[in-house]
Amino acid sequence: MLKKEIENLIEGATGKKAIVETPDNFSYGDFSTNVAIREKLNAQEVVDKLKASPLFEKIKVINGFINFFLKPEYFLENLKQILKQKEKYGSSSIGKGKTIVIDYSAPNIAKPFGIGHLRSTIIGQAIYNLYKFLGYKTIGDNHLGDWGTQFGKLIYKLKTQNSKLTALTVEDLEKLYVEFHKEAEQNPALNDEARAWFKKLEQGDKKAKEIWQACKEISLKEFDRIYNLLGVKIDNVLGESFYQDKMQDIFEEMKKKNLTKQNEGAWVVEFENNVLPSLVLMKSDGATTYFLRDLATIKYRLKKWKPDIIAYEVGVDQSLHFKQLFKTIEMLGWAKNVCFEHIVHGLMRSKNGKFSTRKGDTIHLEYVLQEAISKASDLIREKPAESPVGNQAGKGKNELAKQIGIGAVKYNDLSQHHSRDIVFDWDKIINLKGNSGPYLQYAFARTQSVLEKANGNRVAVSSKIDFNELGEIEKTLLKKLLHFSEIIEQATKTFSPNLICNYIFDLAQSFNLFYNEVPILKADTKEQKEFRLALTFAVGQIIKNGLTLLGIESPNKM
Repeated sequence: MLKKEIENLIEGATGKKAIVETPDNFSYGDFSTNVAIREKLNAQEVVDKLKASPLFEKIKVINGFINFFLKPEYFLENLKQILKQKEKYGSSSIGKGKTIVIDYSAPNIAKPFGIGHLRSTIIGQAIYNLYKFLGYKTIGDNHLGDWGTQFGKLIYKLKTQNSKLTALTVEDLEKLYVEFHKEAEQNPALNDEARAWFKKLEQGDKKAKEIWQACKEISLKEFDRIYNLLGVKIDNVLGESFYQDKMQDIFEEMKKKNLTKQNEGAWVVEFENNVLPSLVLMKSDGATTYFLRDLATIKYRLKKWKPDIIAYEVGVDQSLHFKQLFKTIEMLGWAKNVCFEHIVHGLMRSKNGKFSTRKGDTIHLEYVLQEAISKASDLIREKPAESPVGNQAGKGKNELAKQIGIGAVKYNDLSQHHSRDIVFDWDKIINLKGNSGPYLQYAFARTQSVLEKANGNRVAVSSKIDFNELGEIEKTLLKKLLHFSEIIEQATKTFSPNLICNYIFDLAQSFNLFYNEVPILKADTKEQKEFRLALTFAVGQIIKNGLTLLGIESPNKM
């Protein structure tokens, strides 16, 4: 990568590590560094050592910053690479030989897929896509919430009501769970009943296991339907129950290493100097905890996949849990060379504050997705039949509404840093103008419309094209295309899909300016026409590559 190559050149010339960035304004160069300011170097002396490099047409010092202007052939050669590599452009093998396990989505059995799990699912999938694109062996793991005292509550309700399991829906299970809590408020002894039933489940009680298995099958069928709607497929579905027979060994190891001790019958973990609050490893009645199951999960992943990175895409409310978990792994000495990451996501809100529907306090994800599809259908209907958005019909229009609606929901989330709270404002989400999924899908469709109208004109870059004779908007597009690979790498390393969104939105804006100002099909010369078609193809390809990494479809026609 050019950025890394320039950083190496600077370090070789100065002995100082440099951070090279892309200026917001290309009049300040294609790359820039503040190494002279930071390291108190003479900027002109640094320039004198670097100007012999064949990379640069010129190097300037502006306000202490060293600004690098690449030779024009790099931009034209990059354009040719996009035309050649197509959907593979931007990918690399920098992750070759490395493995990452990504824990994401993780809905709870016996509850409908809630809005709270949307963020983990789509952010996790985007990060999965990014790492895979850079050559990592990438393993997705859906750690289902299918074990714990909550199942004791469900088993109690289903056992006492004698419900026919095969007739139940996931909504029925949710209602039973809510009913239990209301009843337990009046009769707290029911909580002891629930704990007793979960203990029976852990001990292999036949009836308890039969009810639990039915709840799981009902839920998985529902989850698969939502995943299909989202276009998400996760490699492994290993719920907490999978680790049931693996927890005792972990518990024994914790005892052997004096990392847990008894407190009022329960086994707890305390941290040196109270750097973190203590936690329960095993309850006084012998029931396991979520924390012990997570330790067993990590042990399994380390042994089975030998990862370099284990990343969890989980909400901010679990921050303390992961600090305790990672610290315990450190105390156990299991994975000294493994990087553990908690990718924190914020809350989901409506623009009026709390997200709510007429259906109650729980926001079901399907409600939001169907609402998005409905609003996308309205957008299509509002456009005249001759417009690029309004020229679909029947089944094609329904599929397009799904692509726009689902893509809009995903983009609204992914375009903002994962740590921020996300606000649902339908007017901004389902919009062909501004920073939105439909805007980018429309920009891509526009590139495909131009190419289709070219009647099969070959897409190539003529050797007669002189970079210096191009218009400013053409030069700008060429320069922006050059930075896609760097953005991919940066977004991957920082677990930040929003960087992809920022980049392709900026690129789409520049393309729309180009489309409105520069004749493409009616260019003055054959060479100009071919070059502008190649530029159009490249922009469309990069927008599509970016959207694909985000898990968003790119319809050829809108």
